[in-house]
Amino acid sequence: MTQLTLEAFTAQSMDEGFDEIIVREWDAHLKLDMHTHPFDVSAHVVRGEYWLTVGEKVQHLKAGDDFRLARNVLHAELYGPEGATVWVARAN
Repeated sequence: MTQLTLEAFTAQSMDEGFDEIIVREWDAHLKLDMHTHPFDVSAHVVRGEYWLTVGEKVQHLKAGDDFRLARNVLHAELYGPEGATVWVARAN
């Protein structure tokens, strides 16, 4: 399996209509209570792990995983003992 690079993630995201790419570094054990974002998200977990809660569904994400989240969707985040690095593509 070929490891995804930031350059490839950026190119693919831009091709899909995302217009901003950021690298997020999250602290260990950080908990973000329910909130929303005014943009669509496509993301790739590079390091660490976290749990994304949307409604009653909890998704355990770890390095190598991808996920999408539509704008204005209520969700919570809980980061693991190592924190996490996540590449995030946003569509405003």
